[in-house]
Amino acid sequence: MSKQLIVKNSIVIQAPASRVWDVLTNPEQTKKYMFGCETVSDWKAGSPLLWKGTFGGVEMVAVKGTIIKIEPQKFLEYTTIDTNSGIPDIPENYLNVTYTLSEENGETNLTVSQGDYSKVGDGEKRYNETVQGGGWSPILIEIKKLLEEE
Repeated sequence: MSKQLIVKNSIVIQAPASRVWDVLTNPEQTKKYMFGCETVSDWKAGSPLLWKGTFGGVEMVAVKGTIIKIEPQKFLEYTTIDTNSGIPDIPENYLNVTYTLSEENGETNLTVSQGDYSKVGDGEKRYNETVQGGGWSPILIEIKKLLEEE
């Protein structure tokens, strides 16, 4: 594949970036919108980032990766792979996810991008499945609800 395959979604949230950041990185918050998964990390560049949850009564790591770059309340980039996807757990199959937050007048624009699917195993299939599922939109809507209904 030569064309980049990137999923990108944005949402405006009526909350300051500090609160949005907390929802993105606080395990007690992430399990409310990320399919019951809590984030586990020390939130430093180069550190592991795990998404842990209990499925069928068994605690497991659902998604894992490594933090590439972090600027609290502004930017987060990490690698990611679904541990249950059946795709070989090799660096070439990890996708990059970025969160970009920009605050203005007490509201935050949160943009999430994930890809490049054209560079990973089963990339076109994984991309199409993600797009058909709405990309990050369903998760962003849940984050917005969580913050605006508090």
